[in-house]
Amino acid sequence: MRLAVMMPGQGSQFVGMGRDLAATDARAMELFQRADDALGFALSRVCWEGPEDELRRTENAQPAILLHSTIIWSLFPEQIRSRAVCGAGHSLGEFSAYVAAGSLSLEDALRLVRRRGELMATSGDERAGTMAAVIGLDPDGVTEACRRASSVESVVVPANFNAPGQVVISGDVSAVESAMSEATELGARKVMPLNVSGAFHSPLMESAREGLSEAVAAANLQNPSFPVVANATAAATRSAEEASRQLVDQLTSPVRWVESVATLKTERPDLWVELGPGRVLCNLLKRIDRELESMAVGSPEQIVQFVEVCGD
Repeated sequence: MRLAVMMPGQGSQFVGMGRDLAATDARAMELFQRADDALGFALSRVCWEGPEDELRRTENAQPAILLHSTIIWSLFPEQIRSRAVCGAGHSLGEFSAYVAAGSLSLEDALRLVRRRGELMATSGDERAGTMAAVIGLDPDGVTEACRRASSVESVVVPANFNAPGQVVISGDVSAVESAMSEATELGARKVMPLNVSGAFHSPLMESAREGLSEAVAAANLQNPSFPVVANATAAATRSAEEASRQLVDQLTSPVRWVESVATLKTERPDLWVELGPGRVLCNLLKRIDRELESMAVGSPEQIVQFVEVCGD
């Protein structure tokens, strides 16, 4: 069975995440301890006890989700992990995918996404931005709404092409509000503001780019053991050098998830597995192509079910 590995992004976190894994498997507890040691604070406590506001902070949510995804992957038998033929992650999840592919150690990845979260939060403080979901309007229509709403002083762009009829926009607060109105006039079925701390995957994150580039350069990236599809280009990445570029470029580029799924399909996976909290990517996958078989794995019970499906 050929596997496509999918790693979720920020927003999937929840208080209590991973506590059941640590309670039932010593290997999971060891990984939580390694994470605490690598970051110099009790990420495990934040994951298990919150409070929710602390876990939601981008500099905490990012390493928490990456850790949860990595623990699930690590608890699979090697015979199953070896069946991965491709992988991808949504925004933050792209970093998690490189951990699964052996490009990044857990410790390097945790420090990297912690720094990424800090830089993104700072950018949001320096220039207030926001995001909104546009439902029921095609990508060209969303792009046109953003064009109409943007000016020299205030900008909004498509940030996440998540599924047919579901695009997230990102930018300055006034421009996003204007684009929401424009999208409605162009035929959007629904527009919804998102509760985020900044304009992620937009030019407003440019001030974080230099710091992230330095952090990625300091990490010891290796060539991935399977191709990882990049958010920014929707192309398969097969080298450490290209991975380093893509992880920086995605900060200010849209997440091309629909195109990424099309690229993953060229590797002919039999089963798509989402690792970590929630099932956002499995739900998106159904909207993109209902014929694709997928499973979300985030608990001890789901690990057992997945191993049974895989025949090991």
